[in-house]
Amino acid sequence: MASPPPLLFDTYYHIYNRGNNRENIFIQERNYTHFMNLYAKHIEPISETFAYCLLRNHFHVLVRIKSEEEIVNYKKTLKVFTGKPLGSDRLESDYASKKFSDFFNAYAKAINNAYKRTGSLFQHPFGRVAVTTDRQFWNVIAYIHQNPQKHKFVKDFRDWKWSSYGVILAEKPTKLRRDIVLDWFGGKDEYLKLHEEWVTDVDSKWFAEDDYD
Repeated sequence: MASPPPLLFDTYYHIYNRGNNRENIFIQERNYTHFMNLYAKHIEPISETFAYCLLRNHFHVLVRIKSEEEIVNYKKTLKVFTGKPLGSDRLESDYASKKFSDFFNAYAKAINNAYKRTGSLFQHPFGRVAVTTDRQFWNVIAYIHQNPQKHKFVKDFRDWKWSSYGVILAEKPTKLRRDIVLDWFGGKDEYLKLHEEWVTDVDSKWFAEDDYD
């Protein structure tokens, strides 16, 4: 399979990946927490996150890769606190893609060490589809949140713990861009209403090229 183009700066993406040979990537409850902690370390500095869902053998996120300027400015802020040299103000074109690879490798290493397994944990390359319209944005978020019910992990997707569905409705502080999501939907009522409309496999083909199960 040909390698996909690198993730572009200042671009919205539906990003997803599953276990190699469809094996589970989350084996115990604590694995979900470790995944999110590593996500915060590797991915939050280079992106804004709008939705996520972690399932037993795959996951989905909707992100905006930050602009090159945003990332460089963040790195400059880190330099102030750490005293480490920044290096070039220019980033390589595949910088964001490498950060995702670093994230996957860090998580795979932890799982391999914990469960005495070897080899690749994730399927390569990871899925990514650019999100370019409001309709895509709404449908991707609903699709991500509905996934646990679609794959019969729960009877009602609203009950799935490792999803941003309830986080967006809550009032607790979060790094998830709840404000942008609700603004894009037009408020909580529209957010709830649009989630009641099921995103079909036909509808999802234009933002999820593979139907992971």
